[in-house]
Amino acid sequence: MLDVVLLILQILFSAIGVYQLALTFFGWYKPKLKMKHEPRKSFAVLVAAHNEEQVVGALLENLKRLDYPKELYDVFVICDNCTDKTADIVRQHGVIAMERNNPQLRGKGYAIEWMLKELWKMPKKYDAVVMFDADNLCNPDYLSLMNNDLCNGSKVIQAYLDTKNPTDSWITGAYAVTYWYCNRLWQLPRTNLKMANFLGGTGMCFDAALLKEMGWGATSLVEDLEFTMRCVQRGIKPTLNFDAKVYDEKPLTFKASAKQRLRWMQGHFDVARRYSFPLLWQGIRERSWTKIDCAIYALNVYNLFFGSVVTMIMWGDLVMPGAARLTSLFDMAPAFFMAVTALNVIVFPLAMLVERAPLKVYKTLITFPVYMLSWWPITCYAFFTQNNKQWSHTEHTRVLRLEDVRSKQAS
Repeated sequence: MLDVVLLILQILFSAIGVYQLALTFFGWYKPKLKMKHEPRKSFAVLVAAHNEEQVVGALLENLKRLDYPKELYDVFVICDNCTDKTADIVRQHGVIAMERNNPQLRGKGYAIEWMLKELWKMPKKYDAVVMFDADNLCNPDYLSLMNNDLCNGSKVIQAYLDTKNPTDSWITGAYAVTYWYCNRLWQLPRTNLKMANFLGGTGMCFDAALLKEMGWGATSLVEDLEFTMRCVQRGIKPTLNFDAKVYDEKPLTFKASAKQRLRWMQGHFDVARRYSFPLLWQGIRERSWTKIDCAIYALNVYNLFFGSVVTMIMWGDLVMPGAARLTSLFDMAPAFFMAVTALNVIVFPLAMLVERAPLKVYKTLITFPVYMLSWWPITCYAFFTQNNKQWSHTEHTRVLRLEDVRSKQAS
């Protein structure tokens, strides 16, 4: 019975893996530029901040220099349970500081939900809401590109997420490699195939009327994934603007990275448990591959967990004395699985090449397997602690300006 169960799981995981690999082939070309529009939409730019006195100033300077009419956007910084000088620095930059103090409901999702309620009360109304993290930077044309997409009919838009500090350490380099891969070979294929894209937690833009109608309602540890699921359930496809660049700071150390990724995985298990199967059945009933694809994406966290368990069992069987007792799918078609494995490895440096990654980051590929393998224990621990809803803050200290980031990209 164990052998049969393991064989079925191997077939299932292999099918999902081949499906994900097949999608990457649709990411090698970029769609044509969308129709451009004169600045028309007004934006409320929300910045989520918790004790971000070291980095928030650089973002505010960046936002003031956006290539968009100043009368068409206002910046609000959500100073959420701050115990430092974040709010003072925000006011020094002439920006609106929205101070929130609620130690019982901590985390970005709750902060956004509170801010939106405050926003709807204000006399000034906006066409769209944009969300950034306090450690971010964006290109000057960000709002112009969001304006184009909104005018072209998009309701929920995700920008291209890049890394602000890819050369700081081997771990920031690993993050950067992953993001280049995801943008090019995970998000762009779904754009080209007219499926839903996935929100990335920052650089997000929402039609205000839709947001007001739906309500935020995403207060899990991965509010971006949760809101993506809610959108797709309603038949709304988040879209990707590949040209709108947002740069996000990544943790410098493996310890900080593991803590952040543990929170992501705990939240991912929570959202997958609540949304994936209802969305899957809905997709099957409606014959909507977009909904099925989104459900598969949500279930990936379970695929990684159970795939790790199955792999360990199969390896254990191999090292036991005597002949192997369990059926290995790899033994049935070794050439096929070796080819698939090789392709799954090659796509990372290929994505770097296509996305013109800085030469200095290529050395990160030496230690990149360590980063990828570390997802296994993190995911396994997250499985057994998935009921933890305690939000953990990632400290940001890397003060860079946009010109610094561009200089590093060119090197």
